[in-house]
Amino acid sequence: MTELLSTREVARFLKINEKMVYTLVNEKGLPATKVTGKWLFPLDLVKQWVEAGTVNYPDAMHRLPPYHGLVLICGSNDLLLDQVVSTFNSRFENHLAMFGFAGSMGGIMALKQNLCHMASSHLVSEDREYNFPFISEKMNQMPPVVNFCMREQGIITAKGNPLNIRSVADLAEGRAVFANRGLSTGTRALFDRELKKAGIEPGRIKGYENVVSKHLDAGFEILSGRADAAFCIKPVAAMLGLDFVSVCSERFDLLISKDRFFDKGIQLFLGLMNEDEFRRAAEKLGGYDLSRSGEMLYPEKEESSESE
Repeated sequence: MTELLSTREVARFLKINEKMVYTLVNEKGLPATKVTGKWLFPLDLVKQWVEAGTVNYPDAMHRLPPYHGLVLICGSNDLLLDQVVSTFNSRFENHLAMFGFAGSMGGIMALKQNLCHMASSHLVSEDREYNFPFISEKMNQMPPVVNFCMREQGIITAKGNPLNIRSVADLAEGRAVFANRGLSTGTRALFDRELKKAGIEPGRIKGYENVVSKHLDAGFEILSGRADAAFCIKPVAAMLGLDFVSVCSERFDLLISKDRFFDKGIQLFLGLMNEDEFRRAAEKLGGYDLSRSGEMLYPEKEESSESE
Protein backbone atom coordinates (compact mmCIF):
# COMPACT_ATOMS: atom_id res chain seq x y z
CA MET A 1 0.00 0.00 0.00
CA THR A 2 1.23 3.51 -0.79
CA GLU A 3 2.48 5.79 2.00
CA LEU A 4 -0.23 8.09 3.39
CA LEU A 5 0.62 11.66 4.35
CA SER A 6 -1.20 13.83 6.88
CA THR A 7 -2.36 17.33 5.99
CA ARG A 8 0.75 18.80 7.62
CA GLU A 9 3.04 16.35 5.82
CA VAL A 10 1.53 16.94 2.38
CA ALA A 11 1.72 20.71 2.95
CA ARG A 12 5.42 20.32 3.74
CA PHE A 13 5.90 18.09 0.68
CA LEU A 14 4.23 20.66 -1.62
CA LYS A 15 5.87 23.59 0.20
CA ILE A 16 2.55 25.33 0.89
CA ASN A 17 0.56 26.16 4.03
CA GLU A 18 -2.06 23.76 5.39
CA LYS A 19 -5.01 25.98 4.46
CA MET A 20 -3.95 25.86 0.83
CA VAL A 21 -4.08 22.03 0.96
CA TYR A 22 -7.84 22.10 1.51
CA THR A 23 -8.26 24.55 -1.37
CA LEU A 24 -6.31 22.22 -3.67
CA VAL A 25 -8.48 19.27 -2.63
CA ASN A 26 -11.70 21.12 -3.40
CA GLU A 27 -10.68 23.10 -6.48
CA LYS A 28 -7.73 21.32 -8.12
CA GLY A 29 -8.41 17.64 -7.41
CA LEU A 30 -5.48 17.00 -5.05
CA PRO A 31 -5.78 13.23 -4.36
CA ALA A 32 -7.11 12.67 -0.85
CA THR A 33 -9.18 10.28 1.23
CA LYS A 34 -10.90 10.63 4.59
CA VAL A 35 -10.33 8.08 7.34
CA THR A 36 -12.13 8.60 10.68
CA GLY A 37 -12.79 12.20 9.69
CA LYS A 38 -9.18 13.10 8.89
CA TRP A 39 -7.74 13.79 5.44
CA LEU A 40 -4.98 11.47 4.27
CA PHE A 41 -3.00 11.87 1.04
CA PRO A 42 -1.56 8.86 -0.88
CA LEU A 43 2.01 9.93 -1.68
CA ASP A 44 2.19 8.11 -5.03
CA LEU A 45 -0.99 9.82 -6.25
CA VAL A 46 0.17 13.22 -5.01
CA LYS A 47 3.35 12.80 -7.05
CA GLN A 48 1.28 11.83 -10.12
CA TRP A 49 -0.96 14.88 -9.56
CA VAL A 50 2.07 17.19 -9.49
CA GLU A 51 3.47 15.64 -12.66
CA ALA A 52 0.11 15.78 -14.48
CA GLY A 53 -0.12 19.52 -13.77
CA THR A 54 3.38 20.35 -14.93
CA VAL A 55 3.66 23.01 -17.65
CA ASN A 56 6.57 24.45 -19.63
CA TYR A 57 8.28 21.17 -20.37
CA PRO A 58 11.58 21.69 -22.18
CA ASP A 59 11.51 21.23 -25.94
CA ALA A 60 12.70 17.89 -27.23
CA MET A 61 16.40 17.84 -27.99
CA HIS A 62 16.05 15.31 -30.81
CA ARG A 63 13.84 14.45 -33.74
CA LEU A 64 12.32 11.09 -34.47
CA PRO A 65 14.60 9.06 -36.73
CA PRO A 66 13.70 8.74 -40.43
CA TYR A 67 10.82 6.36 -40.98
CA HIS A 68 12.07 2.79 -41.27
CA GLY A 69 8.87 0.79 -40.83
CA LEU A 70 8.12 1.40 -37.14
CA VAL A 71 4.98 3.32 -36.09
CA LEU A 72 5.05 4.35 -32.42
CA ILE A 73 1.71 5.15 -30.76
CA CYS A 74 1.42 6.36 -27.18
CA GLY A 75 -1.41 7.51 -24.93
CA SER A 76 -4.88 6.32 -23.96
CA ASN A 77 -5.77 2.69 -24.54
CA ASP A 78 -8.82 1.43 -26.41
CA LEU A 79 -10.02 -2.03 -27.46
CA LEU A 80 -10.75 -1.00 -31.04
CA LEU A 81 -7.36 0.71 -31.33
CA ASP A 82 -5.74 -2.54 -30.14
CA GLN A 83 -7.47 -4.38 -32.98
CA VAL A 84 -6.32 -1.84 -35.59
CA VAL A 85 -2.73 -2.20 -34.34
CA SER A 86 -3.08 -5.98 -34.68
CA THR A 87 -4.55 -5.68 -38.18
CA PHE A 88 -1.77 -3.32 -39.25
CA ASN A 89 0.92 -5.72 -38.02
CA SER A 90 -0.60 -8.76 -39.70
CA ARG A 91 -1.23 -7.05 -43.04
CA PHE A 92 1.89 -4.98 -43.68
CA GLU A 93 4.91 -7.25 -43.28
CA ASN A 94 7.48 -4.46 -43.74
CA HIS A 95 5.88 -2.27 -41.07
CA LEU A 96 5.27 -2.63 -37.35
CA ALA A 97 3.00 -0.61 -35.05
CA MET A 98 3.72 -0.54 -31.33
CA PHE A 99 1.48 0.97 -28.63
CA GLY A 100 2.72 2.32 -25.31
CA PHE A 101 0.13 3.03 -22.62
CA ALA A 102 0.72 6.36 -20.87
CA GLY A 103 -2.78 7.86 -20.54
CA SER A 104 -4.06 10.76 -22.63
CA MET A 105 -1.84 13.40 -21.03
CA GLY A 106 1.13 11.08 -21.16
CA GLY A 107 0.53 10.63 -24.87
CA ILE A 108 0.46 14.38 -25.49
CA MET A 109 3.72 14.81 -23.58
CA ALA A 110 5.34 11.91 -25.46
CA LEU A 111 4.34 13.51 -28.76
CA LYS A 112 5.74 16.86 -27.60
CA GLN A 113 9.06 15.22 -26.77
CA ASN A 114 9.24 13.32 -30.08
CA LEU A 115 8.96 9.94 -28.38
CA CYS A 116 6.17 8.73 -30.66
CA HIS A 117 4.57 9.32 -34.07
CA MET A 118 0.96 9.37 -32.82
CA ALA A 119 -0.76 10.02 -29.50
CA SER A 120 -4.24 8.80 -28.59
CA SER A 121 -6.26 11.11 -26.35
CA HIS A 122 -9.79 11.86 -25.13
CA LEU A 123 -9.23 14.78 -22.74
CA VAL A 124 -12.16 17.17 -22.48
CA SER A 125 -12.15 20.73 -21.15
CA GLU A 126 -14.75 22.40 -18.94
CA ASP A 127 -16.44 23.85 -22.04
CA ARG A 128 -16.63 20.40 -23.65
CA GLU A 129 -13.88 20.89 -26.23
CA TYR A 130 -11.77 17.79 -26.77
CA ASN A 131 -7.97 17.65 -26.77
CA PHE A 132 -7.22 21.02 -28.41
CA PRO A 133 -7.11 23.07 -25.17
CA PHE A 134 -4.62 20.59 -23.70
CA ILE A 135 -2.53 20.51 -26.87
CA SER A 136 -2.40 24.32 -26.86
CA GLU A 137 -1.31 24.34 -23.22
CA LYS A 138 1.35 21.64 -23.47
CA MET A 139 2.73 21.85 -27.01
CA ASN A 140 4.40 24.64 -28.94
CA GLN A 141 3.08 23.44 -32.30
CA MET A 142 -0.41 22.18 -33.16
CA PRO A 143 -0.23 18.63 -34.58
CA PRO A 144 -2.70 17.22 -37.11
CA VAL A 145 -5.65 15.70 -35.23
CA VAL A 146 -7.72 12.87 -36.71
CA ASN A 147 -10.78 11.37 -35.06
CA PHE A 148 -10.47 7.66 -34.36
CA CYS A 149 -13.95 7.09 -32.95
CA MET A 150 -16.68 8.25 -30.63
CA ARG A 151 -17.28 5.90 -27.70
CA GLU A 152 -19.48 5.56 -24.63
CA GLN A 153 -18.06 6.11 -21.15
CA GLY A 154 -19.90 5.26 -17.97
CA ILE A 155 -20.02 3.20 -14.81
CA ILE A 156 -19.48 -0.55 -15.00
CA THR A 157 -20.81 -2.86 -12.30
CA ALA A 158 -21.22 -6.58 -11.71
CA LYS A 159 -23.83 -8.37 -13.82
CA GLY A 160 -27.31 -7.37 -12.70
CA ASN A 161 -26.00 -4.21 -10.98
CA PRO A 162 -26.61 -5.66 -7.48
CA LEU A 163 -26.02 -2.34 -5.69
CA ASN A 164 -28.36 -0.51 -8.12
CA ILE A 165 -25.75 2.12 -9.04
CA ARG A 166 -27.27 4.63 -11.46
CA SER A 167 -25.03 7.69 -11.14
CA VAL A 168 -21.82 8.99 -9.56
CA ALA A 169 -23.96 10.20 -6.65
CA ASP A 170 -24.67 6.57 -5.75
CA LEU A 171 -20.93 5.95 -5.46
CA ALA A 172 -20.72 8.50 -2.64
CA GLU A 173 -23.11 6.56 -0.39
CA GLY A 174 -20.30 4.27 0.81
CA ARG A 175 -21.87 0.98 -0.30
CA ALA A 176 -19.69 0.44 -3.36
CA VAL A 177 -15.92 -0.04 -3.58
CA PHE A 178 -14.57 1.89 -6.57
CA ALA A 179 -11.66 1.08 -8.89
CA ASN A 180 -10.10 4.32 -10.13
CA ARG A 181 -7.76 5.16 -13.02
CA GLY A 182 -4.41 6.97 -13.07
CA LEU A 183 -4.12 10.76 -13.05
CA SER A 184 -2.70 10.98 -16.57
CA THR A 185 -5.74 9.25 -18.07
CA GLY A 186 -8.66 10.95 -19.75
CA THR A 187 -11.06 8.62 -17.92
CA ARG A 188 -9.78 9.81 -14.53
CA ALA A 189 -10.14 13.44 -15.62
CA LEU A 190 -13.69 12.72 -16.80
CA PHE A 191 -14.63 10.99 -13.54
CA ASP A 192 -13.19 13.83 -11.44
CA ARG A 193 -15.18 16.31 -13.52
CA GLU A 194 -18.38 14.32 -12.95
CA LEU A 195 -17.70 14.33 -9.21
CA LYS A 196 -17.19 18.09 -9.26
CA LYS A 197 -20.43 18.60 -11.20
CA ALA A 198 -22.27 16.53 -8.60
CA GLY A 199 -20.63 18.43 -5.71
CA ILE A 200 -18.98 15.27 -4.38
CA GLU A 201 -15.57 15.34 -2.68
CA PRO A 202 -13.26 12.53 -3.83
CA GLY A 203 -12.77 11.44 -0.21
CA ARG A 204 -16.39 10.26 -0.12
CA ILE A 205 -15.69 7.61 -2.77
CA LYS A 206 -14.62 4.36 -1.15
CA GLY A 207 -11.63 3.09 -3.09
CA TYR A 208 -10.91 6.40 -4.85
CA GLU A 209 -7.20 5.83 -4.18
CA ASN A 210 -7.30 2.30 -5.69
CA VAL A 211 -5.75 2.86 -9.12
CA VAL A 212 -5.66 0.38 -11.99
CA SER A 213 -3.88 0.85 -15.29
CA LYS A 214 -6.23 0.20 -18.22
CA HIS A 215 -9.93 -0.15 -19.02
CA LEU A 216 -9.71 -3.94 -19.04
CA ASP A 217 -7.95 -3.88 -15.67
CA ALA A 218 -10.91 -1.96 -14.26
CA GLY A 219 -13.24 -4.57 -15.72
CA PHE A 220 -11.25 -7.39 -14.14
CA GLU A 221 -11.49 -5.65 -10.75
CA ILE A 222 -15.29 -5.84 -11.03
CA LEU A 223 -15.27 -9.37 -12.41
CA SER A 224 -13.07 -10.61 -9.55
CA GLY A 225 -15.22 -8.97 -6.88
CA ARG A 226 -12.39 -6.74 -5.63
CA ALA A 227 -14.44 -3.68 -6.63
CA ASP A 228 -18.11 -2.95 -7.20
CA ALA A 229 -17.85 -0.16 -9.75
CA ALA A 230 -15.45 1.65 -12.06
CA PHE A 231 -15.52 4.35 -14.73
CA CYS A 232 -14.92 2.58 -18.02
CA ILE A 233 -15.84 2.28 -21.71
CA LYS A 234 -18.86 0.25 -22.78
CA PRO A 235 -16.96 -2.31 -24.92
CA VAL A 236 -15.23 -3.63 -21.78
CA ALA A 237 -18.59 -4.23 -20.11
CA ALA A 238 -19.84 -6.06 -23.19
CA MET A 239 -16.69 -8.19 -23.45
CA LEU A 240 -16.72 -9.25 -19.77
CA GLY A 241 -20.49 -9.58 -19.31
CA LEU A 242 -20.79 -6.65 -16.91
CA ASP A 243 -23.55 -4.07 -16.52
CA PHE A 244 -23.00 -0.58 -17.91
CA VAL A 245 -24.58 2.75 -16.91
CA SER A 246 -23.91 5.28 -19.66
CA VAL A 247 -22.70 8.73 -18.59
CA CYS A 248 -21.57 10.33 -21.85
CA SER A 249 -20.32 9.88 -25.38
CA GLU A 250 -16.76 11.08 -25.88
CA ARG A 251 -14.38 11.79 -28.74
CA PHE A 252 -11.25 9.66 -29.01
CA ASP A 253 -8.64 11.23 -31.31
CA LEU A 254 -5.23 10.52 -32.79
CA LEU A 255 -2.71 13.36 -32.58
CA ILE A 256 0.01 12.97 -35.19
CA SER A 257 3.51 14.36 -35.44
CA LYS A 258 3.35 17.15 -38.03
CA ASP A 259 6.77 16.21 -39.41
CA ARG A 260 5.78 12.57 -39.88
CA PHE A 261 2.16 12.80 -41.00
CA PHE A 262 2.90 11.69 -44.57
CA ASP A 263 5.21 8.81 -43.64
CA LYS A 264 4.03 5.66 -45.39
CA GLY A 265 3.32 3.75 -42.18
CA ILE A 266 1.24 6.59 -40.74
CA GLN A 267 -0.87 6.81 -43.89
CA LEU A 268 -1.31 3.01 -44.04
CA PHE A 269 -2.48 3.04 -40.42
CA LEU A 270 -4.97 5.87 -40.97
CA GLY A 271 -6.22 4.16 -44.12
CA LEU A 272 -7.42 1.17 -42.09
CA MET A 273 -10.18 3.37 -40.64
CA ASN A 274 -11.80 3.55 -44.08
CA GLU A 275 -12.21 -0.21 -44.40
CA ASP A 276 -15.18 -2.47 -43.71
CA GLU A 277 -13.05 -4.61 -41.41
CA PHE A 278 -12.66 -1.61 -39.08
CA ARG A 279 -16.42 -1.07 -38.98
CA ARG A 280 -17.17 -4.75 -38.42
CA ALA A 281 -14.73 -4.83 -35.50
CA ALA A 282 -16.37 -1.76 -33.93
CA GLU A 283 -19.85 -3.26 -34.37
CA LYS A 284 -18.76 -6.52 -32.77
CA LEU A 285 -17.27 -4.77 -29.74
CA GLY A 286 -20.23 -2.37 -29.35
CA GLY A 287 -20.30 1.10 -27.83
CA TYR A 288 -18.60 2.84 -30.77
CA ASP A 289 -19.76 5.51 -33.21
CA LEU A 290 -17.59 5.77 -36.34
CA SER A 291 -19.46 8.63 -38.01
CA ARG A 292 -16.40 10.91 -37.75
CA SER A 293 -13.63 8.30 -37.93
CA GLY A 294 -10.79 9.40 -40.19
CA GLU A 295 -11.98 13.02 -40.21
CA MET A 296 -9.36 15.76 -39.83
CA LEU A 297 -10.36 17.92 -36.86
CA TYR A 298 -9.73 21.55 -35.95
CA PRO A 299 -10.26 23.64 -32.80
CA GLU A 300 -13.90 24.64 -32.42
CA LYS A 301 -13.03 28.35 -32.38
CA GLU A 302 -11.34 28.01 -35.76
CA GLU A 303 -14.32 26.07 -37.12
CA SER A 304 -16.67 28.82 -35.89
CA SER A 305 -14.65 31.60 -37.50
CA GLU A 306 -14.51 29.72 -40.80
CA SER A 307 -18.28 29.33 -40.87
CA GLU A 308 -19.01 33.00 -40.20
